[in-house]
Parts: sequence; structure tokens; C-alpha cells
Amino acid sequence: MLGKKEPLPQERRKYVRLDSVFPVQFQLLGLDGKSLLSDWVQGFTSDISKGGICLEVNNLKPDLVPLVKNHQVKLSLAIEIPIARHPVKAQAKIAWVKDIPDQPNRYLIGLSYENIDAAQSSRILRYALTKKFFAPVALTLIIVFGIGLGLNTYFNLKLIQGNKALVEQLVSILQDAKIARKKINQITQDKDSLQIEIQSLEQRILSLDKEKEKRKEETDKIVQLNTFIQKLSQEKSALEERLVNLQRKEEAFTVEMLNLEKKKVTLEKANFDKMYQWLKIHQNPRTGLVMSFEGDSNLSNWAFIYDQSLVTQLYTSLSDFERAKKILNFFEKKAKRLNGRFLNAYYANDGSPAEFLVHSGPNIWLGIAIIQYTHKTKDPTYLNLAEEIARSIINLQNEDQDGGIRGGAGLTWYSTEHNLDAYAFFNMLYQLTHKGEYAGARDKVLNWLVMHTYDKMDIPIKRGKGDSTIATDTYAWAIAAIGPEKLEELGMNPERIIEFAEKNCATEVSYQRPDGQTVKIKGFDFAAQTHIARGGVVSSEWTAQMIMSFRIMADFYHQKKMPAKAQAYQAKAEEYLANLGNMIISSPSPSGQGESCIPYATQDFVDTGHGWMTPKGNSTGSVAGTVYTLFAYYNYNPLQLKE
Repeated sequence: MLGKKEPLPQERRKYVRLDSVFPVQFQLLGLDGKSLLSDWVQGFTSDISKGGICLEVNNLKPDLVPLVKNHQVKLSLAIEIPIARHPVKAQAKIAWVKDIPDQPNRYLIGLSYENIDAAQSSRILRYALTKKFFAPVALTLIIVFGIGLGLNTYFNLKLIQGNKALVEQLVSILQDAKIARKKINQITQDKDSLQIEIQSLEQRILSLDKEKEKRKEETDKIVQLNTFIQKLSQEKSALEERLVNLQRKEEAFTVEMLNLEKKKVTLEKANFDKMYQWLKIHQNPRTGLVMSFEGDSNLSNWAFIYDQSLVTQLYTSLSDFERAKKILNFFEKKAKRLNGRFLNAYYANDGSPAEFLVHSGPNIWLGIAIIQYTHKTKDPTYLNLAEEIARSIINLQNEDQDGGIRGGAGLTWYSTEHNLDAYAFFNMLYQLTHKGEYAGARDKVLNWLVMHTYDKMDIPIKRGKGDSTIATDTYAWAIAAIGPEKLEELGMNPERIIEFAEKNCATEVSYQRPDGQTVKIKGFDFAAQTHIARGGVVSSEWTAQMIMSFRIMADFYHQKKMPAKAQAYQAKAEEYLANLGNMIISSPSPSGQGESCIPYATQDFVDTGHGWMTPKGNSTGSVAGTVYTLFAYYNYNPLQLKE
């Protein structure tokens, strides 16, 4: 230090300038460092260095000023560091003193530590440095974060807009294709009518020509007949010209239709890829579960087992095995059970039970997902779990003398759907393990289905034992689970089953999209719509199931060398799939980023006719509806094993 002189620039550079001050109490001591010369005096920090401190002092007593300015005292310090519990104690000698201009009796006093704990000295300096650099660093971080957030928001908005545009383009193309198809159909009808009229005129002209031959001696009659023939020929020529014009229109609309079909194929693929992305981004990273509905606050974060089975199979079928394993790991290691069986639903975020109901069907569907995963990956990790589920269901089956499976333990009702699930589950498990017990359980279920649910004379398939309610999914699943060949062997007519579902459950409704556009949707209701006051509602899931059944029937008739029937069923599948395309919406949540998904039905919160309501919200995305639409698109049957 430099005594009484003001510090040199290099000395001052050792100090850290503070952007805020904190209090320091001090007492003046004699140069021996022991004799007390004053009471406690208040000062404030100005600058801080590793070896000392600069104090700003106000109203120093006049008799003390000469002692300070002449460096004839030392200072005992109590330095109050903000947020510290106790002040830092130190002793220092005066290095320099400076009057503050135009402010009488105010001084800057430079002090050099003589006695201070090294750790406390470093602590004071760290605080000073932190104070000095925190504000600009924090401001910089805030600016960077703000820019990043702004860019992220911008790109998210662009992504959402792009995703919504894809959906809108597909819907627009589907509507244009529908109009073009109607025009082509109308032109075809008009052509057929014209050709019939032309053929009729040709027959009349031919008849008149024959009459001319008979009356060739009757001049007046010949003239009359020629006039009539000429008139008919002119009519025929006019009709032929109209026919040519119709053929030209048909060619033009056919070209337009082909171009629209090409665009539709591209946009369909893009939107179905977006639907798969929607399923991926909603898989919880902690539990692996995918929430079943997005948009209904009452079902927010619920993950139904049935939906987890579907999405696991989709992941598996598209070779996204790690995602499938995350779901299966949850059920193998974490999921709470009740009497050995899984609950119907869990919360996606933490895996805790969402409801304490245990039904046979959801457990069977979990088993089906494991079998499909094991079959494709050849990974036996979860096979024991599937067999545990199978044994649990067989125990339930053994309680029924006819081999049927009740809705669950302690329940009295029987569901055709659950028993069709069980037939498929046991059949696939037998194919995978070749264990006779599963073949036996499968055959018992099939006998029960024939005995209690199939009626050759009235309703082909009942909803359950003693329950003649029409449920569309039982018709679709009979085709998907048992197969048309086996149904024929059993005397169950697969074509009648399909025709009955079409006649009673097919519907066409006006669907108001979230953007306000109203489109016509042709699909399948949950039940016979004539029996429900609400009118027709299209179920995306059950329509997709019927599409799968149409494809199965097309393959069946193709194998039977009946191409006309095969083509008719394939055409129906394509028509209903195109209609489902009109139901694609953009994800309503920020996390969904506008990715494509499918709502559960064309109306929200209405009675399905089977004891539950559709979800709330006209833009509520459904895992089941979305996955089944992808199943229909990729021609994947969850109820049978395929290589």
C-alpha cells in the first residue's frame, strides 16, 4: 500500500467496483491494535479487493478525522455480507484516504487487511465478483433464453400451421375426389340411358326397314316409312353425339380423378405418418403409457389397457420395438394388480390406478399385444406374463359349464366381444407355444360362441349371452378373429354377417370439423342407429374394424377365385377408409404440435348404446380411433398372427 498518497491506477485495478453497497461497522483502535479510540461507526462498502476494502464514511466525528487522515489508527471491522447469517470480523490498517468533492465530512478510506480469516476474505471477494458479473450474465442468459423461446415458438407455430395445412389439404382432396366420383357415376348412368335409347331407336329403324321390304310396291307407304326412318336416324345421331360428349366428359373427369387419387395417396401417407407421430409424442417417458384421449379434461391422463394393447401392437408392427417394450415393461414390473389381474386403466404420468375395475377383455388384449410382440421380435421376455394372463382367464372359463368367459371375477354378464378376444388370444398362444391347454381353451370358447351368440334365423351375432342387442364390433371381430373360412366350417355365413352389419349399422352423417367446415362422413355406428334417439354417429374405431373385415373378405374371395366379389369388398374398404380421412383433425394441445389424429366419433358426449358415452370435445383425439385407422391403412389384423 502507498501510505497517504492516493492509490496508483494499477492499485485501484486490484479492486472490484460494486454495483450495490452493503454496511460495515467499524471501531477505531490505536496503532497497537488494542486500545479503543471510538464507538462503533457506520460505513458502507465501495470497492473490494482480495487484500482489503474501500469504505465510504459519512459524518465522522471532527476529533477523529486527523487521526484517520494521518493513518494514526487501525480499524476493527464487522462486515455485513447480504444473505450471510453473521458478519465477517477483520482488522485493517489505513492505506489511503480521499475527500469526496463537494460533500463535506464524507471520505473514502482504503483499508488493507492485517487480520482476517482467509476463507472469509475469499467469501467477500466471491460475493463482489458475483454481484459484478451476475447482472450482465443473467441479462445475457435471459436474452438468449428469450431468443431461443421466441425461435422455438416461431418454429412450433410454423410446424403446427404446416401440420394443419396437411390435414386441410387431405380433406379438400377427398371432397374434390368425392365430387369427381359422383360426376363420373352420373355420367356413367347417363351413358347407359343413352345407349339404351340408341339401341331402341336402332331396333325401330331395323323394324321399319323390314316393313319397307314387305311394302315395296306401295309407293306412298314407302315415302311415309322413309320419312319416319329419317326422323329416327336424326334422333339417333343426336343421341350418339350426346353420347360422344359424355364420353369426353367422362375421360376428362377420369383424368382429374386419377390426378386427385395420386395427390390423395401422397397426402394420406403424410397424414398417417403424422398420426403415428402424434402417438409417439404422447407416450409418457416415465411410464411408457400413452394417454387414451387428448382433449377431454375428465379423461385427461387416463391410459386404458385396451388402448395400450393397440398402440403396443402398432409400435411392434412398424418395428418400433423400444417403444413397445416401454409399455410392456410397465405391466411386467410396475402396474398394480387386483387378485392377479390388471386394472382397466392407469394414469399415464405416474402409473397409479385410474379406476379399480377389472374386466376380462382388457387383460386379454394385453395378452394379445404380448403375443404379437413375441411373434415378431422372437423376444420371449414377456411371454410368461402372457401365460399368467391366459391361466387367469382359463380359471374364469372353468367356472362356466359351457366354457364361456364372464366379464370378470364376481360379474354375471357375458360379452361376445370378450369371448371373441379370448378365442383369438388362445389361438395365437397355441400357435406360438404349441401347448395343448391353449388349444383346448380356444375350442371351448368357440363352442360357447356358436351355442350362445350365433343365430342363423334372427340376429346373426348377439352382443352376449341372452343379449340380442346389435353391437357392430362383434360382427367385425367375428370376421377378424375366427376368419371367414372357419365361420363357413361352423355353418356361420360370413357374408351374411357382413351384410347384416352394413344394413343395420352403416350410416352417413354430417360432421362439423373443428375448423367449422361440415363434411359428409359415411361409416359405422356403435349400434343399429334406428334404435337410438340421437340419430347416426360414426365411430372411427368400429368403422376401421369393418374396413379390416372388408379386406379379409376380399382376400377370402380372391382365394376362392371369385374376383368380382373380392373387388367389391376391396372397393368398400377403400371407400370407408377415404371417409375416415375426412375425420382427421389436428392435435388440440400445445404438446401435440398440430399432429394429425382421429376423434373417437363424429359427435362428442353421446350415448354409444352400450353403456358408455363418447368423450367430450369436438377435437378430442382418440388413441383407439387413431390406431385402428392406421391398422386399416396398413391392413393389420390384431386378432391373428401373420408372418
